[in-house]
Amino acid sequence: MSRTIAIAAAALLAAPALAQDVPARAENATAAPGQPGFPERTATFMSVEGTPLGKATIAPLPHGVLFTLDLQGLPPESWLGFHIHETGECDTGTGFKSAGGHFSIAETEHGLMVEAGPHSGDMPNQYVGADGILRAQVFNTFVQLGGENASDLTGRALMLHSGPDDYVSQPAGDAGDRLACAVIE
Repeated sequence: MSRTIAIAAAALLAAPALAQDVPARAENATAAPGQPGFPERTATFMSVEGTPLGKATIAPLPHGVLFTLDLQGLPPESWLGFHIHETGECDTGTGFKSAGGHFSIAETEHGLMVEAGPHSGDMPNQYVGADGILRAQVFNTFVQLGGENASDLTGRALMLHSGPDDYVSQPAGDAGDRLACAVIE
């Protein structure tokens, strides 16, 4: 019994030291891109009419990027294709065609279900509830946030399409029109 108490006491004494170390790393302004402590970013989604719909928080992690989506005013009870596009331009006058095609750092085909795929920017479809709200977290291991390498998302766009991606059709999954766009700065 006394050994259990000693182990528990040691763990309790070590916990504050570990807890104090975490904020110090998180506030480290010299942290390398893609490493803990590198600042997350936000991107504001706009509709093709120019109405703000919500945001994405983009957090760099050691092995990819975590997107946290919080949007409203979307078509209720629908699945929407979700991708990273090549160019960080969300021109409503072109229906967001200014964002280019899907972002890819390699010569791959589109689609999560294609043997020669996916593009770096291909991500799973997202579901919008009956209230028109989309809240989700999506992890992408093919990209990074920050740094000077081909997988950096800076200057790219996030895109929601009007329909679901079928994960196989070329070049973009037959996901329909571009519905909402957000620039990653």
